[in-house]
Amino acid sequence: MSKSSLLLRASLLAVIVATTASGCGWLNRTSKLYAGPAESRPLEVPPDLDVASASTNTASSATAAGTQQAASQASALGFTVAGTRDEVFAKVGDALAKVPGAVIANRAPLIGAYDVNYGGSNFLVRVSTGENGSYVAAVDPRGLPATGEAAKRLVGALKASLAP
Repeated sequence: MSKSSLLLRASLLAVIVATTASGCGWLNRTSKLYAGPAESRPLEVPPDLDVASASTNTASSATAAGTQQAASQASALGFTVAGTRDEVFAKVGDALAKVPGAVIANRAPLIGAYDVNYGGSNFLVRVSTGENGSYVAAVDPRGLPATGEAAKRLVGALKASLAP
């Protein structure tokens, strides 16, 4: 065997090993799982991650977190109900079942959200832990406040049913 043939075989073997070890796209077929358009994969951020943690060591971080939560709740279409998040989540489910025209498409108790169709609109009714109980709000699938008329009517009906 010539020296150039041996060098060529060693180079080819090195390329094959490097390609296999690096997870080359030829060998990695999992990318098809993420091939759909971004609009079809809405991101839901868990309520506990919406605001910076208040347990940080600096007082400014805790103040910023409280201000951000207050601003988020003020701009969102929602209200506060006394009780833990799990208790209020169950009450919201019962109240939604009694609202004429409201259809619960999906329930996500781990993140405290109901996927609701009401008045021709689709949005989430989310229950999160607040300072004075649990906060019930209507949000779009991206986690932004729902602004449609149907969301306002449904939140009004829920508030009348749940808030004292």
